[in-house]
Amino acid sequence: MRCCICASDCKAFTTDLRKHEELNMRRKWILLAPLVILGFLLFIAIGGEVVRQLWNWLLPPIFGWRQITFWQAIGMLALCRILFGGFAGHGFSRSRHMTPEERERFRQRMRERWGFGPSTSESKGSE
Repeated sequence: MRCCICASDCKAFTTDLRKHEELNMRRKWILLAPLVILGFLLFIAIGGEVVRQLWNWLLPPIFGWRQITFWQAIGMLALCRILFGGFAGHGFSRSRHMTPEERERFRQRMRERWGFGPSTSESKGSE
């Protein structure tokens, strides 16, 4: 590949530059990985403590339930994530909205599946 400025072959230069960029990126990840792991563990610890404190503050006096430990609070966080959050993350399932056509197809399939007749808007249109 010819360089547009000096009309020389710059392949060796671009190859060295690419290797240098890869090394910099690898160093960046090596330094960043422990911070990400520490942040994740800190988030879990703080979240578990918040759940434990809220549970022990509210539920025993209101309902007479017993207090929970930190590890039980962590387990509750994991269970809630499985039941209500899923594993898809925030960008996948929560960011996609149905178009009106998709919504109507979904409603129609639910009506057919559960044995309901046409919707009120459809029955008014046929009269």
